Amino acid sequence: MLLAIDWVFILEKCVLIAVIIGLSLLVAMYETWAERKVAAIMQDRRGPNRAGIFGILQPLADGLKLFMKEEIIPNLSNRFLFVLGPGLAMLTAMMTSAVVPWSSHLDINGRIVELQIADINIGILYIFGVVSMGVYGIMIGGWASNNKFSLLAAVRGASQIISYELAMGLSFIALLMLTGSLSLKTIVEQQQDHWWNIVYQPLGFFIFLICAFAECNRTPFDLSEAESELNFGYHQEYSSMKLGFYLFAEYVNMFISSAVMATLFFGGYDIPFVNDISFGQEHGQNLLAILQGLSLFVKVAFFIFFFMWVRWTIPRFRYDQLMRLGWKILIPLALLNMVVTGFIILLKQNGWHF
Repeated sequence: MLLAIDWVFILEKCVLIAVIIGLSLLVAMYETWAERKVAAIMQDRRGPNRAGIFGILQPLADGLKLFMKEEIIPNLSNRFLFVLGPGLAMLTAMMTSAVVPWSSHLDINGRIVELQIADINIGILYIFGVVSMGVYGIMIGGWASNNKFSLLAAVRGASQIISYELAMGLSFIALLMLTGSLSLKTIVEQQQDHWWNIVYQPLGFFIFLICAFAECNRTPFDLSEAESELNFGYHQEYSSMKLGFYLFAEYVNMFISSAVMATLFFGGYDIPFVNDISFGQEHGQNLLAILQGLSLFVKVAFFIFFFMWVRWTIPRFRYDQLMRLGWKILIPLALLNMVVTGFIILLKQNGWHF
């Protein structure tokens, strides 16, 4: 039975998992540096400029500081859940990267190596399922702290995430009606042969983008960390690397959300204005795969910059404004988009041409 196991395949996946996790952590680490630089440019300041050239070593200094800080667990807190909360937040943030196709495939000595950890036919449902588990990281951390401010912030965060997940899911249904698949790999391949999905679903993308801000707890939706109302939010009692896990999870979520949006609506690893098949035949599949990965990361970098741009441009919503936007505006818009998309598909099936 052991002889039937493809150990090379298992080794490939283990290496790919290690690379994706390491890359996600590296990107999240330097997102903190980029955010401060973007904020500095917008506010006519210098930003980090002491640790290394242009402050490039500042994330390493911040990480070392978090490691060196004293570990504090409140006496009246639930110790097990207090430690579980940030671990669960970080775990769910990392798990979503498993179904993202980072490029097509490599050809190593005739062996095809797919640059996707798991190409499952319910990839989007997997992402929604894992993201919904992130609510528990926030709720558990806030409740286990035995702090009223932390608990109130956790309840805020959980209700916000649940509310905007509904609109996000409905916005994707219209895209599913067009693509007919829940596999991210299939969705990317369809966009290689036609226009990107942003052309067919601009309203769906707009709704998905707003919901991504809310899911990542980014301004103007960072009501669970409203320091003017809740001191420090749901992670007020945390210190050292447990606090670092919560902060890191936000930046990892921002990276993965950007990758998912690029995959669903902007062709994923598709290189614009390039025929991938002919390029691969002329220059080799491995070079094509590398350029496709770079193409995806350029799109992800744009979305990350957009996240930061919005944070330092738009003020935070009031809580009632946030909930009204989610329930009274985004969900009806998503339903309308779904109905209009279905109507157009029905017309095309009956011989109408657009």
